[in-house]
Amino acid sequence: MSAAVVTRSEVAPLVVVMGVSGSGKTTIGTLVARELGVEFIDGDSLHPIENVQKMASGTPLADDDRWPWLDIVGQRLHAYGEENEGLVIACSALKRVYRERIRSQAPGALFLHLDGSLAVLTGRLEGRSGHFMPASLLQSQLDTLEPLEVEEGGYRLDIDQPVADMVSEAVGKLRTIAQVQS
Repeated sequence: MSAAVVTRSEVAPLVVVMGVSGSGKTTIGTLVARELGVEFIDGDSLHPIENVQKMASGTPLADDDRWPWLDIVGQRLHAYGEENEGLVIACSALKRVYRERIRSQAPGALFLHLDGSLAVLTGRLEGRSGHFMPASLLQSQLDTLEPLEVEEGGYRLDIDQPVADMVSEAVGKLRTIAQVQS
């Protein structure tokens, strides 16, 4: 894949790559950002240390833990939008209310929901090491997940396909949605 440069006539979208742990948010987000010619931020790096410690110990976050983090994600998107720069940020955004919280800061944000079966997700998590989110929390995330709906402004992407195909499909759909919204 070659990095495409966003031209002034092309909209540089603000994109939240969402989904449960193991869905590929960082991998796909990085590659989508490269294709769109914009920066990528892993939203996990924006979590307060208390949240990281909770998750590392196997304790799911409560909504009160998430609100400050979601505000930071939304503020980061807003800042890039104010500079007329695009941004791709990975953030689980499992509930619609979380996505609405992000959009309250960055109204033009698009969501790319990486969606997959329990079998695919479990296989990915079992093959991953060095991440603070243990595989044992996958079921709690799936129980919490409210899939992205059409009217929310985004796209649901099936993760059970080759990475190159996922990136190509995602970039095409995001560009189309961004053009329609502008």
